[in-house]
Amino acid sequence: MLHIHKVSEMTGVTVRTLRHYDHIGLLQSSSKTEGGHRLYTHTDLKKLQQIQFMKKIGYRLNEIKNMLNSSDWDWSDSLKKQLSYIKQEQENLSKIESTLRELIHGMAIEDKSNEIAIQKVMQLANNDKELQERYRKSLFEERELKLWKKIPNMTSDHPDTLEWIALIGQLKRFIHEDPSCSNVQNIIRRMDEKRTETFGGEIEFLNKLWDVRMSESQSEQLGLYPIDQDVLKYMNAAYEIFIEKKA
Repeated sequence: MLHIHKVSEMTGVTVRTLRHYDHIGLLQSSSKTEGGHRLYTHTDLKKLQQIQFMKKIGYRLNEIKNMLNSSDWDWSDSLKKQLSYIKQEQENLSKIESTLRELIHGMAIEDKSNEIAIQKVMQLANNDKELQERYRKSLFEERELKLWKKIPNMTSDHPDTLEWIALIGQLKRFIHEDPSCSNVQNIIRRMDEKRTETFGGEIEFLNKLWDVRMSESQSEQLGLYPIDQDVLKYMNAAYEIFIEKKA
């Protein structure tokens, strides 16, 4: 027989957990020492390995107990249900992951103004995704919808998205400076380079996109991250200066 401490050492399951399993009737020790320490057989050890495996694939302890104690347990049906549950959990975790990224990126844009970023992300989360899709299709042609997919996504960690977020955050920090100053113009220059890298000569689409972005209601209906109007107006003024100098 194996002493409880030896079983713990061999399996990595803590003594406290083994005692809990015994207490709830999931894995009871086959015997005890005179001092009251639990002793386990090799059969008990195999059962413990089964428990560890079932936990690993997502089953709860009460489910594992029922599975191991029932001679007529429908394993096929149980595993199919567990797979369905895991897939749903993955979907839920994926949504949470996207929201966390959106919140982290929002805080970067808002210069770590946590409350503002949280409010804006909450606003986005409450929007109806199907309505957004229908509205998008009503505004843009099929060819333009393909270009839409290239727009930086706040739920993404793609390097292009991260650079856009950094550029907007930098611009916001200079908002009280003259839009013609070198710091601001350098930001605008990089924005223009990125726009060309991503969209090439799609001027008509970019103009339409900018008009949408300048409208708070349209931006909300399309699910775009709410950039403050004063920032957008400042960006527009700085860009006009950039184009004038470039001409």
